[in-house]
Amino acid sequence: MKIELHRIKIRDLVDGYVDDAESGVRGYGGKLDIRPAYQREFVYKEKERNAVVSTVMKGFPLNVMYWAKNPDGTFEVMDGQQRTISLCQYFNGDFAWGELDLAAKYFHRQPEDVQRKFLDYELMVYFCEGDESEKIDWFKVINIAGLKLTDQEMRNAVYSGPWVADAKRYFSKPGCVAQKIGSQYLNGSADRQEYLETAIEWMINSSKDRAIEEYMAIHQGDGEATELWLHFQKVINWIDTLFTKYRREMKGLEWGRLYKEFSAKSYNPKELERRVVELMIDKEVGNNKGIYEFLLSGETRLEKLNLRQFDEDEKRAAYEAQKGICPVCGGHFEYEEMEGDHIVPWVKGGKTAPENLQMLCRRDNALKGGR
Repeated sequence: MKIELHRIKIRDLVDGYVDDAESGVRGYGGKLDIRPAYQREFVYKEKERNAVVSTVMKGFPLNVMYWAKNPDGTFEVMDGQQRTISLCQYFNGDFAWGELDLAAKYFHRQPEDVQRKFLDYELMVYFCEGDESEKIDWFKVINIAGLKLTDQEMRNAVYSGPWVADAKRYFSKPGCVAQKIGSQYLNGSADRQEYLETAIEWMINSSKDRAIEEYMAIHQGDGEATELWLHFQKVINWIDTLFTKYRREMKGLEWGRLYKEFSAKSYNPKELERRVVELMIDKEVGNNKGIYEFLLSGETRLEKLNLRQFDEDEKRAAYEAQKGICPVCGGHFEYEEMEGDHIVPWVKGGKTAPENLQMLCRRDNALKGGR
């Protein structure tokens, strides 16, 4: 990797600045690709981008930036994208800046001397030349400060190409189609690539790093990510069809895994809603988020509900009343060798109350099964 330090004035950086869906984000007379496929979306908030402009206006040094130089004389931002876009957006009139006793003003409203000071500010930029693998490795090394890259942002860097570019169109921009139809079910955000990561997890039914990377490696050269987008829509449509009323407990569930496991089964949406209501108000249920997998499993996965347990005082009282005798096998056991059991199982309407408690030896409690 060949590296050379250059001083680039902001007026040269913002020359030809454009940010649109077709042309992407470009500057430096159209020669600089400010947001390559392997880079994250713009994530700076008002505080961060104002701090960038303040640094320039005060004449303080900004951190060094890195551009990858291509054989044709064009460049790609390897490090410094957030700062670069902040400067370009301010010049473009996308936001006003001001601090302390200075009223916030758009760039074109600033006095000429202030505009000139901004445009003549020199950025310290390293031009880096090397092959693709060297650029990606260097990108990993230099992106260790500032807003830490998410795992998926790093994967996008490693497996950059037409597939990643198309996938980001669906999953990675604020207001993207994935956000519009599925944000209520997903954790994280689109611009930090967490929607894309979830979509891949749903596709391959795995959240393991290696499995995600293998999928991206296989499809890296594909021209489009239609398969991923279609599968994502199938999962969302399946959820919306089965559960007709949205509840906050549905956010962040492993819907991809649940779809893989249960989408071939038939359900009655009205009956599912009736049972959801019953379980939501049942004080025995300790984990409302587990209700959905419990119902999809045919009400067999009781462990997902985290049902309320008998407390130690209740169990001790029952043990003493039974004199340590297991009512099933008739054997005598120490307290530590017995477990609390619902006489009438919860699935048959039994409650976690002293009158529905018996102490069984561990063997008989395991054989009895359901609560």
